[in-house]
Amino acid sequence: MALLHDDRLFPADEATRSIARRLYATVRDLPIISPHGHTQAGWFATNEPFPDPAKLFIQPDHYVHRMLYSQGVQLEELEIGKAVISDPRKVWRIFAEHYYLFRGTPSRLWLDYAFQEQFGMTERLSAATADLYFDTISEKLQTPAFCPRALFDNFKMEVLATTDSPLDSLADIQTVRASGWKGRIIPTFRPDSVVDPDFAGFAENIVKLGVQSGNDTATWVGYVAALRHERLRFKALGATATDHGHPTARTANLSAAECEALFAKIRTGGGSKDEQELFRAQMLTEMARMSVEDGLVMQIHPGSSRNHNAGIFKKFGRDMGADIPTQTDYVHALRPVLDLFGNEPGLTIILFTLDEGTYSRELAPLAGHYPALRLGPPWWFHDSPEGMMRFREQATETAGFYNTVGFNDDTRAFLSIPARHDVARRTDCAFLAKMVAEHRIEEDEAFELIQDLTVNLVRKAYKL
Repeated sequence: MALLHDDRLFPADEATRSIARRLYATVRDLPIISPHGHTQAGWFATNEPFPDPAKLFIQPDHYVHRMLYSQGVQLEELEIGKAVISDPRKVWRIFAEHYYLFRGTPSRLWLDYAFQEQFGMTERLSAATADLYFDTISEKLQTPAFCPRALFDNFKMEVLATTDSPLDSLADIQTVRASGWKGRIIPTFRPDSVVDPDFAGFAENIVKLGVQSGNDTATWVGYVAALRHERLRFKALGATATDHGHPTARTANLSAAECEALFAKIRTGGGSKDEQELFRAQMLTEMARMSVEDGLVMQIHPGSSRNHNAGIFKKFGRDMGADIPTQTDYVHALRPVLDLFGNEPGLTIILFTLDEGTYSRELAPLAGHYPALRLGPPWWFHDSPEGMMRFREQATETAGFYNTVGFNDDTRAFLSIPARHDVARRTDCAFLAKMVAEHRIEEDEAFELIQDLTVNLVRKAYKL
């Protein structure tokens, strides 16, 4: 018995399902291109086996522990935040006992895919099968086939982009490049730690940025020069993109004198909340300006109220599953940067959202007009079959397919990558099959489109 049905996510109608099957057969085994994620380059630098199932599946995946926490499982019980899990079998049993909580969620699809396709499991995870799962997975993790580089090759990964601070030495990326292994691991420039005044240690980070780059970051000119320097360092190691996780999509167009005065307040931890937000807005514009110069693709991920649970943040730090979507304005917020660079033919700005109401009202019309704009795929809470289908339904009518950029998995959980891409491919096949069945496009167009949505658009958008 299989954990997953071969026709999962395909239309219930047999005629339409048949079209989806044929489309899927052409992309099922295409390479995986992962242009944005949060896996660790160190895994591939050392190529050491993952230590245990809990460390692999539970600890790095905030989708998993946020669901467990919502139902009363304490993060201490899961040993979240510990470098070494002292009792991984106990942690795994807690997970297995609560696996029913994931019914109907995308996490269930991702996890069952990994359990079935990578570890050969056929019985559902539960309290009764917890030890069988733990022992089977633990045994396989100690074999060469389950070392990070072997998994990368087995997953047919063409490229994997990490997400990195400008203060990161990128030593692991350099180790991978020098090893002779052919896997392509590239960094992504994520400057939040040195452009967001709310980021912990911001003032100290500005000083570190100056020391690292050899620029005087006590001045606006030196600060901007330091950021340019680090972007080029990333680009030299293969980076093709930047990434910006600001609270809003607000941009600004201040004069040089205004920038200098604002930076003088902000760099030492001063400035009001409004001034801090204005600084972030100006920095998005500066990043776009630099992208025009150096060619790095710009990704903007706004609209998350991060670390909403103050108690969890205080005890465990960032990225513990307590980030909550907020309403986001794009039309007015992006106007300053689009006035400057929206018509630049060499610039690509990829927009993401956690506010689905903006797809048809704001994002699709913007991307359907400005040459510099593209729409990123459904992200975070909407990285699901339903979220992907809503995205296609709301965005395609105005932006078409070719102002989107394919799929990216945006994950910290390495073994979920093939599952996430499989869900995206199946959902796109279902959407195109319905369009063919309704005679909105011809079948030959659908076969071209599914290739584009799977590999061609992402290669083009991210310059891969």
